[in-house]
Amino acid sequence: MNSWTRIARRIRVPVGFVFAAFYLWRARPSWACLAAGGAGVVIGVALRAYASGYLRKASELTTTGPYAYTRNPLYLGSLIIAAGFVLAARSLWIALAMAVIFVAIYVPVMSFEEQFLRSRFPGFDEYAGRVPRLLPRLSAAAGQRGQFSLELYRKHREYNAALGAAAILAALIFKLVW
Repeated sequence: MNSWTRIARRIRVPVGFVFAAFYLWRARPSWACLAAGGAGVVIGVALRAYASGYLRKASELTTTGPYAYTRNPLYLGSLIIAAGFVLAARSLWIALAMAVIFVAIYVPVMSFEEQFLRSRFPGFDEYAGRVPRLLPRLSAAAGQRGQFSLELYRKHREYNAALGAAAILAALIFKLVW
């Protein structure tokens, strides 16, 4: 793991909090953009929730549920959430900052996680050959059947993404009203 990847893994959450403050300062929402962007946020949060109910971190290679369509449904969900918030904000600066953060932080983290999975699970290369890294397939890759687990969703505390998204949406509504 190179030094930037190590840094990116450590700073991604704190950068998110700093970015949220910048976001709320620069956002110029309208009701129409907030509605459209909010729909995107809900879709992204739902995808993250769905994916977290299949993920058994570091104990097995997850290839079922949304992982049969994309190797990184959690990051895809985050990207959809980000796109929704960009749309809601109506700010070029926010769009540019969001793109830089994704490329500078999330792309190296995804690569690191794939290196880890490749070293831990012998079937990863075959799985990676069938399932794209981020943008999903239109049909599920063949494989075993899995089932969503509410217990895993709770264990991964994915409800925090929904709470955070709701808080930012509420702040945007507050900004519009006052």
